[in-house]
Amino acid sequence: DMAATLGFLMDKLGFKVESIYPADGPTTAVVYAHGVRLRLRQAVAGEAVPPFTLHLACDVAALAGGTSLQGPNGLRVELFDAAPAVVVPEGTQEFILTRHTDQWGVGRAGMQYRDLIPGRMNGRFVASNIRIPDGGLVPDYVHYHHVRFQMIFCKAGWVRVVYEDQGEPFVLEAGDCVLQPPTIRHRVLEASPGLEVIEIGCPAIHETMADPELELPNSLVQSDRTYGGQRFVRHIAKIADWKPWPAVAVPGFEARDIGIAAATDGLAGVRVVRANASAVTPSSAHSGELMFLFVLKGSLAIESSALGNHTLNVDDSVVIPAGAAYALRGGEGLEMVEVVLPAVWGHRAPADRASPFPKGGLRGRAKRGGSAVSAVRHYQSGTTGNPSQPPFRKGRSATRDARGWVITPLVGDPNT
Repeated sequence: DMAATLGFLMDKLGFKVESIYPADGPTTAVVYAHGVRLRLRQAVAGEAVPPFTLHLACDVAALAGGTSLQGPNGLRVELFDAAPAVVVPEGTQEFILTRHTDQWGVGRAGMQYRDLIPGRMNGRFVASNIRIPDGGLVPDYVHYHHVRFQMIFCKAGWVRVVYEDQGEPFVLEAGDCVLQPPTIRHRVLEASPGLEVIEIGCPAIHETMADPELELPNSLVQSDRTYGGQRFVRHIAKIADWKPWPAVAVPGFEARDIGIAAATDGLAGVRVVRANASAVTPSSAHSGELMFLFVLKGSLAIESSALGNHTLNVDDSVVIPAGAAYALRGGEGLEMVEVVLPAVWGHRAPADRASPFPKGGLRGRAKRGGSAVSAVRHYQSGTTGNPSQPPFRKGRSATRDARGWVITPLVGDPNT
């Protein structure tokens, strides 16, 4: 029944007719919608018409009738959302040390991948070292990703890319970085021989969707546009400023901030950090969901009673779990990428210490670190301390969890 089928597809699902013939008694029609084109043919007398199911990706909320529809002639339609909500699995906290190897898998558009977070922290994060050995034009297409977070850091070589609403194509060189906000359309155009990038995304498994209808570059330029609450970031290494590394207040470390913290409203922070051979951080434990380090140059030593002592060399990476105390020691010529989620979190005293304060003769002070008021090791002489109780003046309080002490300061306290 051509008329009934056409009526169902057009009225219920928003299909439009592209062609139909003959006019006085249609037996063939072509209809289109939701990125699909269908050819309908009138069955001849006695011809069996088997039932079939059509699966459509579309804006389910804009269609009436639910997600499972029964049409004429045995036609059944199952609808699924073309832009589903991003599901982020509950992550795990693990120590993950990945050594450089020359084992690569082949991924999308002929690119080669090396997994930097095996196990993917229960599916919450993926980190990949990606390379294009031969360079030249890349057989890519306009596409986008359903993600919570995604960044690309150019490790070696160069790559020419283009992004939706960001103007003409540009070249990402070694040391440069981009934040790819959720669903921003983009395309990889050309690469130098030996191109390598570091890509980190959340969640680990996410959809890559083609957009064949959009041609890039597009005519509209909106550098301040937001995509899923995030702004596009292009960080150019050769014009970036180096400043003291804010994660630690010790000499010898400095960093250039990529600008991702501001563009994601604090969801994530990315920096390139460098240090001299005498630089070492105090032992502390972080309280974030991810701390990822990738060594670009030199070497990095991790010193930890909980995690062991490890030396990372060029192309090695590590995930340091929350709650585990560690110290970092900069090797000669160290340069590394630091990725943290959220952008700011408090460093706390390790859980194996009874209190964040030394025993006896000292009174603790507090300062803000991230979204909580976290104990930090700054002291002034004053009262006698007790290892089982936080020794500070009346009017302050403290709670304790598996990671250490959290201080609630007295409002208006000049020592806060």
